[in-house]
Amino acid sequence: MPLGTVIHNIEITLGRGGQLARAVGVVVKLIVKEGKSATLKLPSGEKILGIAESKCWLSKRPGVRGVVTNPVDHPHGGGEGRAPIGRKKTCNPLGLSCTWKKK
Repeated sequence: MPLGTVIHNIEITLGRGGQLARAVGVVVKLIVKEGKSATLKLPSGEKILGIAESKCWLSKRPGVRGVVTNPVDHPHGGGEGRAPIGRKKTCNPLGLSCTWKKK
């Protein structure tokens, strides 16, 4: 198959059926072929990174929301269950206000 070929209905694992580009009008381009594997350009522009380790190599760390942290870690943290933020205005992890102030 030549490079740049437009493909649809792609199996990720052999024998499991099509899992990518199944909708009408959605296509994927073949960019690189290496042995049995290939690199594809998805319609979203997303590149498949495979495992979490590979994201770590690219310095893409997971971010934790302030609401789910402890009160010592973030001003929005703590509370029983899904408690509200508890401040009238939003703030950053240092506790400083994030809203604009009129002069």
